[in-house]
Amino acid sequence: MFQNMGLYDRVIRIIVGLVLGGLYLGGVVEGTTAIVLFVIGLVMIATSAIGFCPAYLPFKISTKGK
Repeated sequence: MFQNMGLYDRVIRIIVGLVLGGLYLGGVVEGTTAIVLFVIGLVMIATSAIGFCPAYLPFKISTKGK
């Protein structure tokens, strides 16, 4: 599997994922919204860790430098 995410994209995703997880764990959001945001945060952290975003494939997007 190839990487299609650049450094800045990965860092931003990690930060957003941690914020979303913090909102859930801190009890700021509740109910279904909290669960959805937590799962989105986990997906963002996971895609950032591997450097590959499947949503970029259909659009042939790559934020990785040459």
